[in-house]
Amino acid sequence: MHDNAHILAEVDALLNAWTADPLNMKPTFTAFRDFLTGLDGVELDYKARPGVSYSLRAKHCAQDRRGLFVLVDIVDDEPESRWLSVCFYADMIADPDELGDFVPGGLMGEDACCLNLDEDNDAMRDYVARRIAEAAAAAARRQ
Repeated sequence: MHDNAHILAEVDALLNAWTADPLNMKPTFTAFRDFLTGLDGVELDYKARPGVSYSLRAKHCAQDRRGLFVLVDIVDDEPESRWLSVCFYADMIADPDELGDFVPGGLMGEDACCLNLDEDNDAMRDYVARRIAEAAAAAARRQ
């Protein structure tokens, strides 16, 4: 079992240091993190690659084949103007409004659907949150 408390402390350190947020992505990332931490059976992992991305990865304990069900990236190519990319295995979610980018082999070598948030938009934030819930439910069913 992963130590989510240790992971969350690392994420909190990043959030505390994240001061420039003209796109208002910090509250959106925080909401996604809080949702994931509230799910039963979910383990978190965190990968910091300054100048590239800060990745929060969530895996359900029922998953045995895949190492995650969602990857929430803070894209750090311009640290003064960070944006979010939330990626899923393409077969774990629906994208009814076709707002995501299909990325062949884009997530751990498997096809992905990535939804990007580069502006503060309630509708897009809610749409992505529904996809996270959908992927979490799919992950919980995969034994």
